[in-house]
Amino acid sequence: MDNIAALKKALGRKAETELLPLQPGDVPDTYADVADLVRDFDYRPNTPVEQGVANFVAWYRDYFKV
Repeated sequence: MDNIAALKKALGRKAETELLPLQPGDVPDTYADVADLVRDFDYRPNTPVEQGVANFVAWYRDYFKV
């Protein structure tokens, strides 16, 4: 729901949502493990989801001229 909220904010639009039960193949929870990146490259991702979504929306609109 956080991703949907970020997308709605970045687009400046409301979204109609219909919550359904999990479908076959859906993954209820995921956890990113960036320990290898930190260890091997001293890289620590630090872009919040809301900012990343806003950056993507801005890029998409510019690239596709919409």
